[in-house]
Amino acid sequence: MSDKKYVTVTLVKSTIGRLPNHRACVSGLGLRRMHQTVSVIDTPENRGMINKVHYLLKVEEA
Repeated sequence: MSDKKYVTVTLVKSTIGRLPNHRACVSGLGLRRMHQTVSVIDTPENRGMINKVHYLLKVEEA
């Protein structure tokens, strides 16, 4: 576990009225509600989801 890099992601804008694919990316990252913060492993798959909904998130390198 110590060799994996993590990214901290916080949902700062609502998913109400967003495209279904964007809502799916937010839930795929493990975010359920506003201002919730999760740590996800820095993989190309997670980076792709973060890039797709970057306008809803605050991202910090961990």
